[in-house]
Amino acid sequence: MAGAGGKLVAIDLGSSGGRVYLGDVADGRLCTQEIHRFANGPVRLGERWYWDILRLWDEVQVGLRLAAGQAGDQPLTIGVDSFGVDYCLLDATGALMAPPRNMRDARTRGLFPELYRLLPREALYRNTGAMEIEINTSLQLFAEAREQPWLHASAAKLLFVPDFVAWALSGRMVSEVTIASTSQLLDPTVRGWADAVIAGLGIPRRLLAPLVEPGSVIGPVRPALAAELGLAAESEVVAVASHDTAAAVAATPLEAGGDGAFISLGTWSLLGRELAAPELGAAALRHNFTNECGAGGRIVFHKILPGLWLLQECRRRWAADRPGLGYADIHAAALSEASSRFVFDVEDAAFVAPADMPAAIARWFTERDKAPPQTIGELARAVYDSLALCYRAAIGALEEITGTVVGVLHVVGGGAEAAVLCQATADATGRTVVAGPVEAAVAGNMVGQLIARGVLADLEAGRALVRRSSRIVVYAPRPAGGPGQRAMKAAKASL
Repeated sequence: MAGAGGKLVAIDLGSSGGRVYLGDVADGRLCTQEIHRFANGPVRLGERWYWDILRLWDEVQVGLRLAAGQAGDQPLTIGVDSFGVDYCLLDATGALMAPPRNMRDARTRGLFPELYRLLPREALYRNTGAMEIEINTSLQLFAEAREQPWLHASAAKLLFVPDFVAWALSGRMVSEVTIASTSQLLDPTVRGWADAVIAGLGIPRRLLAPLVEPGSVIGPVRPALAAELGLAAESEVVAVASHDTAAAVAATPLEAGGDGAFISLGTWSLLGRELAAPELGAAALRHNFTNECGAGGRIVFHKILPGLWLLQECRRRWAADRPGLGYADIHAAALSEASSRFVFDVEDAAFVAPADMPAAIARWFTERDKAPPQTIGELARAVYDSLALCYRAAIGALEEITGTVVGVLHVVGGGAEAAVLCQATADATGRTVVAGPVEAAVAGNMVGQLIARGVLADLEAGRALVRRSSRIVVYAPRPAGGPGQRAMKAAKASL
């Protein structure tokens, strides 16, 4: 194991981009430095959507070479986190069998009724605690077995995206428990594979790798690869909370025993609370919340909601005419618009994967005989305000399920930088919003490495370290009778 003074490398693969960070602890603070950033996104071929996993692996190696150049002879620990549910299939020789499909691929549309003929929804929830959402690994495998049965017949192992990168680095095939819990194939009560579900769905059990907990060592970097990248021979791959949501929650400055909830806000919005045990009751099933494994033996209980995907896709279309358009420009344009003039249902299926997001949003309004937003500022403000109202409804459901009141809402991830969205969320929910850290997944990734090294005792010590090291911004809800709150109330009534 790299010593307490060695450098940390966090590889964070998001749906819209990847980053490689170098970090260490100095003067009681976690110090991080971005050393490589690269784009990511779905690749469309015909009617199918894929991930370009080999390009991502190539970018990871670029980042590691840069990290090695800065670390010199110091051994590194390396942690990997990414988006959930999607996976790679490898054959017995370790060859990638096909490009991994993207979660937004249409192959899973409308298949849940067929899957429920094999396992009723109640039984599936009781055994996995996973929400019904058409991106689940379980449903992807169900669709794949019908479309391409030869893949399952020939595959030796299924590796989720961070597990694939960890295997490419170390040569060891394992599944880290937080990423595995996004699959709807894991029992969160025992933090082990749900064998009855796997058998009931006809999924070959051999595909699923042994599970490891965050904070454990996977193994040394392959010697030949370490030499090629310039890494010290003692450099090791560590299992962190490798689902980026679990990593972000690990770095969220929640107070032990407090009334805080979280929104991990990026391409998706993941809103929930950290629990000691899964919540598998009828209310959780009805409101479609999910129980995923988190760091420190916790459960990350949350609902997956739409997020900045809507804005990312708008920007992709706008960039055709304005190539230099950045999120700071979009945010500034939204800031100049009045609150809640345009609100829409962000959970409408029309926004899952449209070819033209601005047109899809405009169509939602015109189909209801409403004037649509037209400018960049109006569209961006519409997205922010509509997301805030979606969060308000989800908090109400969360309180009903858990029987506890949410007092503070922690927003972490890239969305913490969107001041308009944070203030709109405070206004819509009536809760104080605590925004930051922005790079929460990276910080949580590094906390996992420090726990594995023995530098940090536990998750609470990690959160205290992140709190000391991060910029946090607080947004108070504006007075109930003020114009912002009145506009939000009117907007909610119009949906």
